[in-house]
Amino acid sequence: MIRNFILLVPFIMALLVLAIQVSVTAAQTTEEHVTSTLGSPGMGLVAAGLAVGLSGIGAGIAIFGSTSAGLAAMVERPELNTWVLIFAGLGEGLAIYGLVVAIMILGMI
Repeated sequence: MIRNFILLVPFIMALLVLAIQVSVTAAQTTEEHVTSTLGSPGMGLVAAGLAVGLSGIGAGIAIFGSTSAGLAAMVERPELNTWVLIFAGLGEGLAIYGLVVAIMILGMI
């Protein structure tokens, strides 16, 4: 799964560069479409969506890794229960940071 995601990253970056190029071209032809520092409202929505989506995927990978390894470790040492919860919470923090960044981007539109 991670290998597929790594192969998908260049495709996402190419789409983002293409969207920025289209946005800059549209902004140069008609200046009234530029409503924010992002270039257009559409780019702001794309950026917010990418922030939430990619941080959610990263948080899912982090939680999967930490909790599966933590549960395996708890079988041998039950006192690790608290540490597993802490590491899962740290992984979930990634998704919260992505949501905060998306809210900040939407506030700029």
